[in-house]
Amino acid sequence: MIYLTRLNGEKIMVNVDMLEMLEETPDTVVTLTTGKKFVVKESAQQIREQVIAFYKLIHTDLKK
Repeated sequence: MIYLTRLNGEKIMVNVDMLEMLEETPDTVVTLTTGKKFVVKESAQQIREQVIAFYKLIHTDLKK
């Protein structure tokens, strides 16, 4: 799970396995595999970096 920030400042936690698409319009629109969409403050690149860091973390923990 990663934290994202809605435009109103509300922090939300998103399951990275549910991410389907990120669009910059110029705001970042996140689309989940369920079809639900929401707009966040983070850029697509920032979200990508968070997802990569998340997967590195969980895969590193599995090696222990």
